[in-house]
Amino acid sequence: MSFHLSDPVGAVLGSALDGIALRQRVIADNIANVDTPHYRASSVDFETSLRAAIGSGATGPSDLALTPTLTATDTPVGANGNNVDLRKETLAAVQSQFQYQMVTRATSDRFDLIRTVAAP
Repeated sequence: MSFHLSDPVGAVLGSALDGIALRQRVIADNIANVDTPHYRASSVDFETSLRAAIGSGATGPSDLALTPTLTATDTPVGANGNNVDLRKETLAAVQSQFQYQMVTRATSDRFDLIRTVAAP
């Protein structure tokens, strides 16, 4: 889902939603492969890229082109070569869902503010 408003705050919110959505997909893949031999779990970091863009004075969606990084997790590998920790992934899924809800709420509030300002 690519969603960006034309102002810096909207661009940050849209980029955050994109990053969280990617994280949720990766977590879902990890959980789906909990019993797959030799599967290595991954994690997503988009916050570092977003923080750098904001720190550099990004002013619009094109300035906030995120470069999320996918890295293999350092969870110990089990007997079948798989390193998915279901408890860790489940907790990450809950945290990610909470983050997504918070950012969508901020986005909704932003639209409400714009609608209020634009109303006659």
